[in-house]
Amino acid sequence: MLRTPFHLVEYSPWPILISLSILSMPVGLVSVFKGGSPELLGFGVAMTAFISFLWWWDIVRESTYQGHHTTYVVLGLKNGMALFIVSEVCFFFGFFWAYFHSSLAPAVEIGSCWPPVGIHCLNPFQVPLLNTSVLLLSGVSITWAHHSLEEGRRKEVLTSLALTAALGVYFLFLQYGEYCETPFSIADGVYGSVFFMATGFHGMHVAVGTLFLLVCLLRQWQFHFDQNHHVGFLAAAWYWHFVDVVWLFLYVSIYWWGS
Repeated sequence: MLRTPFHLVEYSPWPILISLSILSMPVGLVSVFKGGSPELLGFGVAMTAFISFLWWWDIVRESTYQGHHTTYVVLGLKNGMALFIVSEVCFFFGFFWAYFHSSLAPAVEIGSCWPPVGIHCLNPFQVPLLNTSVLLLSGVSITWAHHSLEEGRRKEVLTSLALTAALGVYFLFLQYGEYCETPFSIADGVYGSVFFMATGFHGMHVAVGTLFLLVCLLRQWQFHFDQNHHVGFLAAAWYWHFVDVVWLFLYVSIYWWGS
């Protein structure tokens, strides 16, 4: 039998099934935009969530109960998460490029000024500043959880993870209220398009990160993490710090400088 420090995964139906379920989401969304029924979109979202749960549970079983995640596997997972965050940086870089391309040299079509004529920007020192404070505080709490986990203080890990997830939910609540009161829409030229695309995708990342933290909270409650083996928590912490940094750039460039 071939001996290797890497874990050779078993045959799994989840990759092909989740690919089909993810494919059904944009197809269903286009159907909704064209006046169709939302059943395909709802099916895609539900199946993606369900298959993700089953796939993640297989990974938890392989790592926690079967011990297949050796140091080589853990290193590969860390490198994979780092590359994923790099891809996310490139994703948001496109939005910032579009924003500064239009704001540093405003075209004649938008009045040769920035913000465009007719756009009333949000006050950066009201809800956006509060949102910034909330995310900065969540960055402190997730760091608290990390240090507590490395020092074996289980109760503090549970408390700080719950606090971080609660701050993520509060951020989404504040952003939803901000969207309800925004005096422009995504259809209002390049400013509205870039604003809602950039902040909306960031909000989606906050929602995913909050779910990530809740899963880590549940796993910590079930004693899945210890001082030496907690790569799942590390992935969630790295992702959350990335979300924090992106928001700081969004706040400074779009909310403060752009107004």
